Amino acid sequence: MTQVPNRSYRLRELAAELGLNHRGDDSARISGVGTLSRAGPNDASFLANPAYRDELEHTRAAVVVMTAKAAESYAGNALISANPYADWARLIEHLSPPPPHQPGIHASAVVADTAGIAESASIGPQASIGAGARIGERVRIGPGCVIDDEVVIGDDSLVVARVYIGGRARLGQRVIVHPGVVIGADGFGLAMDRGQWRKVPQVGSVRIGDDCEIGANTTIDRGAIDDTVLDDDVRIDNQVQIAHNVTIGAHTAIAGCVGIAGSTRIGRYCMIAGASGIGGHLDICDSVIITAMSTVLDSIDQPGEYGSGIPARPHGRWKRLLVRLGQLDDWARRLKRIEQLNKNNGSAKP
Repeated sequence: MTQVPNRSYRLRELAAELGLNHRGDDSARISGVGTLSRAGPNDASFLANPAYRDELEHTRAAVVVMTAKAAESYAGNALISANPYADWARLIEHLSPPPPHQPGIHASAVVADTAGIAESASIGPQASIGAGARIGERVRIGPGCVIDDEVVIGDDSLVVARVYIGGRARLGQRVIVHPGVVIGADGFGLAMDRGQWRKVPQVGSVRIGDDCEIGANTTIDRGAIDDTVLDDDVRIDNQVQIAHNVTIGAHTAIAGCVGIAGSTRIGRYCMIAGASGIGGHLDICDSVIITAMSTVLDSIDQPGEYGSGIPARPHGRWKRLLVRLGQLDDWARRLKRIEQLNKNNGSAKP
């Protein structure tokens, strides 16, 4: 069970708030959330994955968010949903609203005279706001953040803590930036010049659309010439590297430890699973799924699921597979010789 502060609802009230049909005891009180196996008698839970169906028989939850079909054989209280996981997220938002916003600039913050900060914004302890920066309405800049010169942050955005945003980056509205993120650092631009590397100046910027979320310790490099761009509602997990001049289409989600090399264009509604690597100067079309630990070295022009990661196997079996992989080239040559002999024998005259 997880206690959720500040809010408590009767089942009928919660159903009305969420716009969902419900079944069961109207007066059941919900004040917390929990998984099916751990929920208490005042908790809400959910069933989105059929693999957890058996846990319904033993759950103590006050109400379960589920589909109408799943609810047919469930005797307890239910909130009927066509998309249980999404409505579960909305339920948590109702039970656990964000803390009240407290506008103002902390005494230890350093703010340039030419920065423009909305009166409804809040700037936390030891934050730094550079010259010409623009901070929108109800924006929250957390402790230790550095917002460099001419950066623009749109209304209702949250920059949690110890974040660097530079390179004249522009963030849209309702963007969430988690701790340790770096946005707008120089891209990795190098030219070999007479036996040593010469740094190529990075003069582009970063543009991030509305409703994006950037996970902890992710880096998004500024463009070399043109901008690095994340369209609206792009969701980035922790420890992702997005190189200079990458473009990511709206509603794409990228899981942790993915690396995307420079100037690659990724379409809308893509999903890229963890620890995948994507080469530079590629085009990936809309609605592509890339499975975990994949290496993408060629453009993808057809929607669908792609992958090259090798799932773990018992160690003894994996060693045998490696031996066989090492023999494949020899087997291929032998097979080619056999095919040639068969071809010659078949064409021989009596």
